[in-house]
Amino acid sequence: MRRYVSGHALVGDLLVEEGGRAEVPSATLRQLLGTQAALLDRLLAAVGAEHTREAKNRPTSAADRRRECVKRLLAGELVDHAELDYDLDGHHLALLAKGADGFEAMRELAAKIDRRLLAVCREEETTWACWLGGGRPLATKEVVRALEAIAPERALITVGEPGEGLSGWRLSHRQAKAALPIAERKGGQIVRYVDVAFQASALRDDLIATSLREIYLAPLERTRDGGEVARETLRAYFASERNVSSTAARLGVDRRTVSNRIRAIEDRLGRPLADMATDLETALRLDE
Repeated sequence: MRRYVSGHALVGDLLVEEGGRAEVPSATLRQLLGTQAALLDRLLAAVGAEHTREAKNRPTSAADRRRECVKRLLAGELVDHAELDYDLDGHHLALLAKGADGFEAMRELAAKIDRRLLAVCREEETTWACWLGGGRPLATKEVVRALEAIAPERALITVGEPGEGLSGWRLSHRQAKAALPIAERKGGQIVRYVDVAFQASALRDDLIATSLREIYLAPLERTRDGGEVARETLRAYFASERNVSSTAARLGVDRRTVSNRIRAIEDRLGRPLADMATDLETALRLDE
């Protein structure tokens, strides 16, 4: 308000000074100053009303203020984060915990590995966005082992990769968030972003997802059984770390049968399996 009043006074002085130089009649000058004062009054009323409206919408509880601060930091804003009681300059690992036991699992995890916990609940659902912070890097495997020992029964948890500073804090959260749709579809209890990174990216990109299906799965579906045997063989093959003997044992057939099926798949797709294995495996996982 003081800035607006100062601006009003500055412009008023300018009007008087220029009016004197131009020999503007005093009645006209008073009319100009009166118009300026009326505009200032309207401006102050509008600013006051907007301030009152915004003040009513501001978070009132500590949890609401913490959530609002986290949202603004994630959006790239530079805000005062003293209320978070969390060092953003240190090392971080982000997690998302969805379910009734999510927060309790995160609190127990932080205590178990001796890390500072920052946790806020997303407004639209019972999903906790969490960060484990400290002065030294934290290995993701260490966190996963601790989570498996805690074994929350009613929580689905995704884990990002370690990061440092504010940018690492944001990136780790984005990774954990990207893994959540994959975890929900798989029904897995604990899912690391690094294990599903390409799937997560492909799932969010309609061009990639559609192209993978059209290039690799659609041709297989044009066989007599709709590609059922081919998909079953390929899933067993990838689950067996691309070992023909292990694939045959998993399917209960001999090695020659598996080799024949793989050759038929290569003929159908027009490329050696070794050249397209990663994309084909991703297409199968997206199809699931």
